[in-house]
Amino acid sequence: MEMRNDNVEHPVARFPATPGTYLLQLFCPQPRTLAIGHLGELELVPGCYLYLGSAHGPGGLAARLSHRLHPVRRPHWHLDYLRQGAEIHQVWYSTDNHADECLWAAALARIRGCIPIFGFGASDCRCPSHLFRRTAPPTLSSFRRRLRQLCPEHGRIICKK
Repeated sequence: MEMRNDNVEHPVARFPATPGTYLLQLFCPQPRTLAIGHLGELELVPGCYLYLGSAHGPGGLAARLSHRLHPVRRPHWHLDYLRQGAEIHQVWYSTDNHADECLWAAALARIRGCIPIFGFGASDCRCPSHLFRRTAPPTLSSFRRRLRQLCPEHGRIICKK
């Protein structure tokens, strides 16, 4: 008989089952070349990678982040391929009605040192990218500041490690 400890919180249980927008902060420790589906090869350099996404389907953020945070068996999405060379360190998310991955991409583009990886994760919009590279991760406060310059009424952003 399998024993369960219901006092242990499953990592995905920390996220609401409501629609929202998220940022995954990934770290690549060493140079790597990855094949990213139809995008071709991506040269990863050591540093921080910031991936933006949204979760508007059934199960909201909990369902989407469940997929994003579990090991990838067969890569399908751009991020699945990226995770073969970079590990997720933090998740920022918001359930605010103003939250939107394109708005968040515009805010990241305003942070010094954030370099877009063109075409990555932005196949369904006009953004140049939903993946940015930076030597070191930006602070949540600097991201909030840039975001509120674009959308003063934007609500709370939560950070989970």
